[in-house]
Amino acid sequence: MRVGIGYDIHRLVEGRPLILGGVPVVHEKGLLGHSDADVLVHAICDAILGAAGSGDIGMHFPDNDPQYKDISSLELLSNTCRMVAAKGFRIINLDTIVFAEAPKLGSQRHDMQQMIAKTMNVAAEQVNIKATTTEGLGVIGKGEGIGAMCVALIE
Repeated sequence: MRVGIGYDIHRLVEGRPLILGGVPVVHEKGLLGHSDADVLVHAICDAILGAAGSGDIGMHFPDNDPQYKDISSLELLSNTCRMVAAKGFRIINLDTIVFAEAPKLGSQRHDMQQMIAKTMNVAAEQVNIKATTTEGLGVIGKGEGIGAMCVALIE
């Protein structure tokens, strides 16, 4: 058994769609980034890569490479899963958390869980998604960004 942890944070800006867990989320702002800036999926990729001893998302999908401009982070996740499977690993489970003051994600967590599980070719029960606020503290609390963390267990 091997464990990895991933973390990501992106700034919220006007004029971008908000994508979390591969799901469009209704909000007046979206996340700024080279790809679709899906912080949840980026944290998952980092956790899986870390558990496999395979570096991090920036190493495999650099944000200065034009081929990743506006790419769906689900494609990055699919590629990440193929990489670790090629090393002989399989994913046991993920435990994730999204940090955001707004929007509230309760009603969309199930859709995110389903989308991530489908992309990874695992059962939905292997993907846990939680959401919390930072009680108004810091850049997330001020509504300037959204962050996510993930712990991945692989064998």
